[in-house]
Amino acid sequence: MHYRLMPSDGHKDLRGLLESITDTPASKELAFCRVREILVRTEDGGWSVRMEGPAEHMEEAVSSLSRALAEHAADVEAEVRYLPFEKDLWIKKAWSSLAASVSETSGVNLGALLSCEPSWDGFVGLTVPSEAQLISFERRDVPEAISDLVGAKTGASVDVKLACGLARNTDYSDSLPEAPVEENEPDVRDGGSNAHVYGDPIKVGTVDIASIQDATDYVAVEGEAMNQAVFPSRWDKAVLSFIVADRTGAISCSISADSEEDLPQVGGIVRVAGSVVMDDRKGTQEAEPLMMAEDIESCEESAPEVLRPCQRVELHCHTKMSALDSVSDPEDVIRAVKGMGHTAVAITDHGVIYSFPRFYQTASKMGIKPVFGMEGYLKDDGSDETNHFTVLVQDRAGLANLYRMVTKSHLEHFKRHPLVPRRLALELRQGLLYGSACAGGELFRLALREASDEELSKAMEFYDYVEIMPAENSSYLVREGTLADLDAIRSLNRRLVDAAKKSEKPFVATGDVHYIRKEDSDLRKVLLAGQDYRDFDEQPPLHLRSTEEMLEEFSYLGREDALRAVVIEPNRIAAGVECLKPVPDGLSTPIMEGAEDDVRDISRSEAERLYGQPLPDVVERRLDKELKSIIGNGFASIYLVAMKLVRKSLSDGYLVGSRGSVGSSLVATLLGITEVNPLPPHYRCEGCKGSDFGPFGQKHGFDLPDKVCPSCGMKMVKEGHDIPFEVFLGFEGDKVPDIDLNFSGEYQPRIHKYTEEMFGADNVFRAGTIGTIAEKTAYGFVKAFEEKSVARLGRAQSARLAIGTTGVRRTTGQHPGGIIVLPKGRDIHEFTPVQHPANSKEKGIVTTHFEYTALHDNLLKLDLLGHDDPTMIRMLEEITGESFRQVPFDDAATMSIFSGIGALGVDAKRYGQEVGTIGIPEFGTRFVRGMLVETRPSTFDELVRISGLSHGTNVWLDNARDVIKNGDGGLKDVISVRDDIMNFLISRGMPPKSAFQIMEKVRKGKGLSQSDEAMMSELDLPDWYADSCNKIKYMFPKAHACAYVMMAFRIAYAKVHMPVAFYSAYLTIRALDFDPSFASMSVREIDRAIRSTDSNKSATQKEKDIVPVLEAVREALLRGIRIKQVDIAVSHPTRFTSEDDGIRAPLSSVPRLGEKAAAKIGDARSKSPFSSVDDMKRRVGLTKTHITALREAGALSGLKESEHQELF
Repeated sequence: MHYRLMPSDGHKDLRGLLESITDTPASKELAFCRVREILVRTEDGGWSVRMEGPAEHMEEAVSSLSRALAEHAADVEAEVRYLPFEKDLWIKKAWSSLAASVSETSGVNLGALLSCEPSWDGFVGLTVPSEAQLISFERRDVPEAISDLVGAKTGASVDVKLACGLARNTDYSDSLPEAPVEENEPDVRDGGSNAHVYGDPIKVGTVDIASIQDATDYVAVEGEAMNQAVFPSRWDKAVLSFIVADRTGAISCSISADSEEDLPQVGGIVRVAGSVVMDDRKGTQEAEPLMMAEDIESCEESAPEVLRPCQRVELHCHTKMSALDSVSDPEDVIRAVKGMGHTAVAITDHGVIYSFPRFYQTASKMGIKPVFGMEGYLKDDGSDETNHFTVLVQDRAGLANLYRMVTKSHLEHFKRHPLVPRRLALELRQGLLYGSACAGGELFRLALREASDEELSKAMEFYDYVEIMPAENSSYLVREGTLADLDAIRSLNRRLVDAAKKSEKPFVATGDVHYIRKEDSDLRKVLLAGQDYRDFDEQPPLHLRSTEEMLEEFSYLGREDALRAVVIEPNRIAAGVECLKPVPDGLSTPIMEGAEDDVRDISRSEAERLYGQPLPDVVERRLDKELKSIIGNGFASIYLVAMKLVRKSLSDGYLVGSRGSVGSSLVATLLGITEVNPLPPHYRCEGCKGSDFGPFGQKHGFDLPDKVCPSCGMKMVKEGHDIPFEVFLGFEGDKVPDIDLNFSGEYQPRIHKYTEEMFGADNVFRAGTIGTIAEKTAYGFVKAFEEKSVARLGRAQSARLAIGTTGVRRTTGQHPGGIIVLPKGRDIHEFTPVQHPANSKEKGIVTTHFEYTALHDNLLKLDLLGHDDPTMIRMLEEITGESFRQVPFDDAATMSIFSGIGALGVDAKRYGQEVGTIGIPEFGTRFVRGMLVETRPSTFDELVRISGLSHGTNVWLDNARDVIKNGDGGLKDVISVRDDIMNFLISRGMPPKSAFQIMEKVRKGKGLSQSDEAMMSELDLPDWYADSCNKIKYMFPKAHACAYVMMAFRIAYAKVHMPVAFYSAYLTIRALDFDPSFASMSVREIDRAIRSTDSNKSATQKEKDIVPVLEAVREALLRGIRIKQVDIAVSHPTRFTSEDDGIRAPLSSVPRLGEKAAAKIGDARSKSPFSSVDDMKRRVGLTKTHITALREAGALSGLKESEHQELF
């Protein structure tokens, strides 16, 4: 016989039992052991204890319990059940007591904690029933409280992570307190723990910027710093200028220092103090305050206080991608709702969804649920009226249907706006939710015109939820006299709510958000003023409203309905939306059967053709490494497509130039995609296939001295540019390859057509682009606003408004050579909608709706650009009959024109130039010619460096140039291309991955971190090296520079050795900038024309474009080559042609004639010569304007006017 002593309510953890029996703390690990029951035997008083727990703790458990019970029982028997070490089971059983303790320490409602599901698998997880609760728990430090409690009970150090287990029927009203939780708000205007930036701590309070109207002593302001610029002053000081803007206005600020290094970095929200002077540099009438900043502190941006654990969700928000009426970037929206404690937000731009990729990217980073949507233009058949309606995406099927809706509205139903026929909306509504939108929506308009309840109810059937908006949003109805006051608008909202209840439709309060803060309203006014809206200055407050603002706004509905509209229903809708990505993960390339084998076999076969069998170790290792990456990551088809495109162009007689980093890939070289060989500099023999990889001191094979093959006596080929593969596909070799190719401009349409033939026209789309308001245009909008509002803004406020409106979408377009290829069998709407560029149907071009950058890692993008260099080389080959594919890249005469003029055979004094690269691509601009004069390059390596330096940002000026001028290094030493960084750091002992990571940071303009600089300080680097890295904003890849220099060198070779062919081809390429009058100009007249344009500050771009052509004509004259005027009898329709005594200008160079008319003249003339002007006019069909243009150009001088013979 026995009786049960304990426990009465189930299992009890052994640690708790022991500590209740004795005063001695028990081992924390014993919390994982449980006492199932204790039985006392009636016959002898002995105790039987049934226990369970992990085997590693049970021995200690039995001995500890026996000692504790020794005073109470003569005999203790333990019956042990060994369990796996199930921490998860422990926390689930212990959760009730844990929750009670957490509630007591954190103040969180115990019921809310008990509704959560705990788990323990590596970390402690807590699944909460709503995102609102999750936010509340985070704010009250619940994860930290749980971690401390579990650690105290078990001795385990754990991380606690919260997760949301949303259900569609969650009742959020339980999370709402009777009133907001009151918390003390700090007085931000008196400062706090601001971080020091410059000068001394600021000890005075701030004032509104608008209150500063005159010069004053020390004063402080707080706001956002923007428009930072550094420039030298006339007193050899470095000056930092910037603007600080608050909710009332903006003020210019200035700091001067001995050098740029002494100036602070100013950005974000700052507090600035200093004296104010009146800046009258634009005249006393336009003088405005200028703060001479003395002290600066950075401030944390104050977020609105979150007073409720469950916040609203905004389901109607616009971005800068909307219809020229919103000024918020998607990133701004996400940051704002995050600061307000919201858990989700919907983007609903007018008729478009351009912002989806950026919206998703930022939302996913910041833990905000993105709800994808659109405010569309709904149209009924036979009706002229369109109604706004909101579309929200519920699931993946709905996302594809929204994409189809956008496509059809743009391609088939675009009439000023992308219209959505109601029948189309009904056809595509699966996975979508339709809302009634704003005052421009169907339901509000029905209520406004007092439609019957039946009519309103019938119309409501189409919608999934009913939107109501703040009364001020529709204030134009009061202003126009349609309604008496705002209360009348509220009455319409009440009617919509009542109708929604009767129809059992959710009613949702939305804000129609067009900007974030109230003070941003001026930015929207600027946009509207720039579009000549008469009511631009009478716009409603369309800012992002807090939960409290919206509850106050809709308080007239009563507390229950206000909570339902503002908080409960929006959260319920957001909870029912799946977490989606606008573009699916993974790369989807065209399926090309056998692509992997083809790439492997062709590249290996070509390697063996060049280097023999077995391959040299350096070639074998590089080839294996690249093939493993290319084939292993599914990139083979991309390489194969590029190979076929290049082969097609070459077979049609047009050379192809590579761009970007594709020349970093040996496989690309072997497939013929690029002519840049990335291997180290080396010799190879085309006879016996022998090779010599050195190592050599030169960095480019073209700079090696000539060498005869020691085995067969044949002159060896010199190749190799020493470019790491990592620059192309990343350190792990898994970055999606971006293969950019320069085709001849005149051949580009043919290669695009060939691409359609390869993949099918339905699978090929032009890459879409988005054109936004640029800074200069933004200032134009601000000027219009200033003029219409009759208010002087001042320079600082104008700059602030221009900055705020920059980036707003104006139009769409197409990438000049970008092609997006969809795999066969896939639907483009899995990835993006499509449309016409700028919504223009005329050319029949269809582009992706999303910018091509959003699709780069998901679909095959081909950059098939049109470029002048391949066209010019084709012309040179046609003129000379020689191939320019393998010119000697070490030709001394050609190399000499990059540092001098001797090879041109001109009189140095008359020529007036120190280098001879006029007309040479990449090296012919005045800027680059100046670089050549300063550096005097004499090797291919140095030309590549010049190319890299000239294409980078902050790489030459105020950086490498200073290193050279100061004597700290030469052209061969400075950082010129991104690859320099990785190669140099590795050569000095840095681990390759670290060197790669530093290269990536620097080339993107991100600078060096402290850890980077510490690592570099341990290496033997020049003193200027780290500083040079930190100045760089963008760097050119070496492979791109090599490809450009090879093209340029070919053309330079023609300039030196075949000058007539060179000038004929060059002027043909620039024919639109050539005027027939140039043919009769002397060198002195050309000089005067150039000086006139240079001195004309208001010269148009067309006038500036003429200068390089004049320079080339001048140079040709100095080399004894005359440009002959247009002649109707012999001039080619479009090309400059060589004659015995010079070069003849083409017909197309005649202004106002055009290439089509020139071609017609050439065609008619080929059949029989023209006998007179009348004969030509009759046969060709020329207009009077054409004849006048030809006569003014002197082209008709040898042709009589008519056939009629004069009798007298």
